[in-house]
Amino acid sequence: MKAEEVLRQARFWGIRIATAESCTGGMVAAALTDVAGSSDVFERGFVTYSNASKVQMLGVSEATLQAHGAVSEPVAQEMAEGALARSGVELVVSVTGIAGPGGSEFKPEGRVCFGLARRGEPTRVETVEFGAIGRAKVRKAATAHALAMLGAALV
Repeated sequence: MKAEEVLRQARFWGIRIATAESCTGGMVAAALTDVAGSSDVFERGFVTYSNASKVQMLGVSEATLQAHGAVSEPVAQEMAEGALARSGVELVVSVTGIAGPGGSEFKPEGRVCFGLARRGEPTRVETVEFGAIGRAKVRKAATAHALAMLGAALV
């Protein structure tokens, strides 16, 4: 879903949005704020690239990071829930992954974990394996997927 449609739907329902991003480095927030008039829907974006920033800015547990690693559904969940708690919005999407190059046998390049937190509802998490398609393409695909998750939550 395009950013314009996400914003239109959020505006219709009176929902404000925030993002919590790692591997996309703010690309989801940028896509939303590229649209004129987005400030009535988009509240803020957290770019938490390091583990320390995930802990400090979003309240991600160090124990969760140690047990699962930054690229994991538990961390994506804590990122989304932390941003929801710290922003006062109704809807948050989080993104954490391995854009590449690199990765490992257990966490390959192109693996991205997403969280979707909505006030009053259980947080949803999912992992998408985009594959070793290159850093720029993984980031672009992850941004599109995050926007689609937001859009699906608004229909």
